[in-house]
Amino acid sequence: MKINGNIIAHRGVHDNKKTPENSLEAFQKAIEYNYPIELDVQLTKDNILVVFHDFTLTRMTKNTNYIQDTNYQDIKDLKLLNTNEKIPTLKEVLELVDNKLLIDIEIKNTNKIKETCDILINELKNYSNYIIKSFNPRIVKYLKTNYKELEVGLLITDKSNNFLYNKLLKSNFILKYCNPDFLAISKTLLDNKKFRKLSKSIPTLIWTIEDKKEIIDNNLIYICNNLPYINF
Repeated sequence: MKINGNIIAHRGVHDNKKTPENSLEAFQKAIEYNYPIELDVQLTKDNILVVFHDFTLTRMTKNTNYIQDTNYQDIKDLKLLNTNEKIPTLKEVLELVDNKLLIDIEIKNTNKIKETCDILINELKNYSNYIIKSFNPRIVKYLKTNYKELEVGLLITDKSNNFLYNKLLKSNFILKYCNPDFLAISKTLLDNKKFRKLSKSIPTLIWTIEDKKEIIDNNLIYICNNLPYINF
C-alpha cells in the first residue's frame, strides 16, 4: 500500500465546529499536518462527483434532499454547518491537494455503479497518489475487473442488519467475489479472530479511531478523527 506512515485523516482534519468534515478547509489542514486524507464521493443527479459523506444533506446543511437525486447547481452554494465552507467537487479537492498526499477515496453506495466509477477514474487520470474503497462489493468487483491497475479495498462493518451480507461475509464469499487488495474494517472487528488473522495477510485499514490508546498494532493503518487534537 502506498501510504507513508499509518495514520489517515478521516474526512480531513476537522472538528465539525469551525472546520467541517469533507471541506476544502479540512483538507488544507491535512496538507499542513502532512496527513493522508480519507474522503467520500458520490455522483449528483447531473453526474458531478462531489465530496460528501451522508446520502442526505440534512446533517451538514439542513437541506433535506438526497445528494444523488439533486443537481449540482442546486447544492453548490449550500453552507456546511455554520461556516462559509461549501460542498466541494472532487475536482476542487484534487486541485487543492495536487498529489502532495495520498487520498483514500470511499465510493458511497449507488445504483449508478458504472457511471460513478468511470467518471471517478477519468477525473483521477492526472492524479497518481490514491486508493479507492467501498462497502459495496459490486463496486469493488467492477473496479477490479475494468481497472486492473488500481488498488481497491472493501469496507466491512460490524453493524450490518443484512442477514445475507453477514452470512456471506462469514463464509468468505464476498472476499472471494470481489478480491480486494486491502480491507478497511470497523475497529471493533479487530476482536474477531477471523479479521485479526486476515489483517496479518492483507493490508488492513481500521476505522474510526478517536483516541491514541486505540492504536494497538503499528503494522495496521488507522483512519482517525480529531487529528491533530488527540496528540499523535
